[in-house]
Amino acid sequence: MRYFLLLLLFISQLGLAASEESHGVILLYHHVATDTPPSTSISPEDFRAHLDYLRDNEFNVMALDAMIEGLKSGVTLPDKAVAISFDDGYISIYDTAFPLLQEYGFPFTLFLSTGPIDRAQSNYMTWAQVREMSDAGVIIANHMVEHPYMLERLDGEDDTSWLTRQESELLEAEQRILDETGQSHRYLAYPYGEFDPAIKRLLAKHEFVGLAQNSGAIGVNSDFLALPRFPLAAIYANLDTARTKLDTKAFNVELVEPASPVTAVRNPGVTLKFNPGNYNLSQIGCFANSQALPMEWTDRDRGIVEINPTEEYQGRRWRYICTAPVPNERRYYWYSVQWIKLD
Repeated sequence: MRYFLLLLLFISQLGLAASEESHGVILLYHHVATDTPPSTSISPEDFRAHLDYLRDNEFNVMALDAMIEGLKSGVTLPDKAVAISFDDGYISIYDTAFPLLQEYGFPFTLFLSTGPIDRAQSNYMTWAQVREMSDAGVIIANHMVEHPYMLERLDGEDDTSWLTRQESELLEAEQRILDETGQSHRYLAYPYGEFDPAIKRLLAKHEFVGLAQNSGAIGVNSDFLALPRFPLAAIYANLDTARTKLDTKAFNVELVEPASPVTAVRNPGVTLKFNPGNYNLSQIGCFANSQALPMEWTDRDRGIVEINPTEEYQGRRWRYICTAPVPNERRYYWYSVQWIKLD
């Protein structure tokens, strides 16, 4: 994979631009176990079924850095490119997922919260185990020190102090990973998938790539400060529902407004601009809670659509999902809009 990354970068220097049809899918797992919280867990049997499916159906499982840097550098990825990632640093990743992935020869990335490792917290791996994985070629990347809700302010904290605190924790985690493993990729997986424009600007300042938890594929036109990943846990761990996601492609779409996923209402409107691509605008459908959302094409020639739901959505986080069939293939384009209501 390191050779492949160098090859991608070399090709990009020759001026071979990436196709708009260059896509990748990033998968997100947490626990691979049956005795951990169901909302973030997949059983070892289901995880092996995912790996079997990837191996047996001509997927190109590649290292996350090769995928991200390849797309950023303008290099066409192999078809059906998939990268595997884990968040947090739970012991089941080391005990169960790591040997399975070695068995299949699949690279993967661990986004690590360093605080629990430093405290030798129960149910987390140790630094010795992290280093063993790093030495085996696993990418170790940033998930902050204490897995915070990055959007939350402390009592009496103003915006400047809040952002300075997030910056300090971001850089501390990156330094701890560098000290322990020698790795510093400047990739941050947002804890809980939460971010806003100020957090994205902070990452840009320090030349980080940001990875979220809202579903979707990535492409050359993706927002590299908020790349989507497909969480595969609980009901979404089922291979019958996961197989469609594994094979998705990225829309060439712009989020026109609002700029922030943080909302004060439970049915926020959004304006999207679907740029020309290998999809039919009339076949795009957008959904929330598996129900169709009202869509008004305010400028179909420019691909601009407004979505103004009437239903109110519950919880702290939810998303609107837009899909369209890929012509002449049993695949879909997939894009989601993340929403966060802090109260």
